[in-house]
Amino acid sequence: MEARHSTALGVLLAAGSGTRFSGSQHKLLSLIEGQTIFSLSLQAMTSSDLDGFIVVSGALDLSDHIGDTEEIHNPDWKTGQRSSVITAMQFARSQGYDAIVVGLADQPFLTPQAWTNVASSSSPIAIATYDGTRGNPVRLHSSVWETFEDLDADPDAGARTLIHLHPELVREVACEGNSADIDTTEDLDTWT
Repeated sequence: MEARHSTALGVLLAAGSGTRFSGSQHKLLSLIEGQTIFSLSLQAMTSSDLDGFIVVSGALDLSDHIGDTEEIHNPDWKTGQRSSVITAMQFARSQGYDAIVVGLADQPFLTPQAWTNVASSSSPIAIATYDGTRGNPVRLHSSVWETFEDLDADPDAGARTLIHLHPELVREVACEGNSADIDTTEDLDTWT
């Protein structure tokens, strides 16, 4: 009997307001080499071999920038990144996915291969590493979703608390690329 294929949903978190960025527009709409930070991040995710893709939005209306990728609005986006991950888990559960692979929309240098490699892990939690340093994306199998949802964790910690509490569930996946994020105008200046 052939093993059932595990299905992985790519999740791009794009809900924050980007308050540390002092540019004239939201950081995700700022340009690097003629493309928005958001479009670079979205293209890397959707060019991977995952089974489906969503963007979790909040502060910013991304409908003009998202193409045919499904947008899921997080009404609790102001509470922090954790609520966006839970929003993604709820969607993935309702659609029958076995895992979510989460990346951040302000990390435009992730590669499609990094998304694919992390998604391919059989570990309950898989984390991309870049030259030995942990970054994104992160794969969370459905077996850990309830544990994550039940955690009394820092609302902006994302999956870090879960990873810290359950290191035995974690596998690192060496990836090419760079998980640098663009939080400030100074960060942007480094890459433009």
